[in-house]
Amino acid sequence: MLSANVNVKKLRDNAILPTYGSEYAAGADLYACIDDVVEFAPGETKLIPTGLAMEIPVGYAGLIYARSGLATKKGLAPANKVGVVDADYRGEIMVSLHNHSTEIKTIEANERIAQLVITPYLTAHFELADELSDTVRGEGGFGSTGTR
Repeated sequence: MLSANVNVKKLRDNAILPTYGSEYAAGADLYACIDDVVEFAPGETKLIPTGLAMEIPVGYAGLIYARSGLATKKGLAPANKVGVVDADYRGEIMVSLHNHSTEIKTIEANERIAQLVITPYLTAHFELADELSDTVRGEGGFGSTGTR
């Protein structure tokens, strides 16, 4: 198991540092740093602050994913599906939550709203090519590999 120290700055006194729910959890929970309940109308999207800024290590990115419980039970999940926190970003981590349900939903202060996975990435050097190598799949996309 890989680990690294990540510097985190509290931007508000009531901000909560990310926490892991279990020993082998890949995602660390992010918490709503709000004073009052935030209400979401059906189909509404709002930015929820975490009150934290981070120093993601160079060569890594912080990926913000939905919390399965919040998405399943309340229908609230990141509007952009996966948020990306780059290593050079030093602003507040915000979570853009969208209400996918048909009912009004709420988020309370200190509620877990998303999970952060810190992962390595590659920087590609894109090169123009006249031809690409052949594969069995070829140009097949969007369901072309079949169903089982």
